[in-house]
Amino acid sequence: MAKSILYTIESNMSGFSKGQKRIAAYILENYDKAAFMTASKLGKLVDVSESTVVRFASELGYDGYPGMQRALQDMIRSRLTSTQRIRVADDRFSGQDVLSTVLHSDIENLREMASHADGDEFESVVGEILKAKRIYIVGARSSSFVAGYLNFYMHLLFENVTLVQAVAPGEVFEQMFRIGPGDVMIAISFPRYSKTTLSTVKFAKDRGATIIAVTDSETSPIYQMSKGALLAPCEMISFVDSMVAPLSLLNALLVALAKGIGMDVSLTFAELEDIWNEYGVFGRVDDE
Repeated sequence: MAKSILYTIESNMSGFSKGQKRIAAYILENYDKAAFMTASKLGKLVDVSESTVVRFASELGYDGYPGMQRALQDMIRSRLTSTQRIRVADDRFSGQDVLSTVLHSDIENLREMASHADGDEFESVVGEILKAKRIYIVGARSSSFVAGYLNFYMHLLFENVTLVQAVAPGEVFEQMFRIGPGDVMIAISFPRYSKTTLSTVKFAKDRGATIIAVTDSETSPIYQMSKGALLAPCEMISFVDSMVAPLSLLNALLVALAKGIGMDVSLTFAELEDIWNEYGVFGRVDDE
């Protein structure tokens, strides 16, 4: 439903009450703003009660107003330009404390992810990675830093990890030249979905690799190509993508992988500690 909410509103316009038609008209004209409004604020803008807004969401087939709001947000994340995102943020943060608003937004994302977490899917993803011959990690634009974070810790757990990076045309495919059956690609992609990531995932899938998607929803393009997926909300905050929830999910993945490997992890870190101490990698509080 998230992909067709505007079409659904337009298709049902004739059957709405007068108040509902005002809500519908406002959303169709200002969906980028409506997506981040409370039911109360939207009602005041179009001169209807908050309960009318909630009933309107139910009329469209959603469990409540938050469901309709999420559908609008999912839709616009892949549509808005950076300039439009900044305008939305200006409206959203107008008259509010930015610090507390952003922190509460991240907290809500974590709560939402925890409440919808699929434990069986998570364990399936862990199993696929543990049995992989080679592991490839890819992420572009803001997701590249998330991919780098995952790569740093994966290298401490496994010997067969490649972070796919592209500086010049063709480099992606050169780094993945030997990818094939038995290999796993962990693809990280959030709106606006990068075409580089999508083409990389398609190449890996065509070669027979297993795709694990780390993305925001089942409507994500890489979800459609994946065998398993880890879903996390990626909140749009002005021109910034909040990666708090995705990083928390990857932390859980890393801990689960370490648990799956068992004692090998302890031995790895014991050896690393000896190396770090011998070469003075980390300073100590008592160092002068």
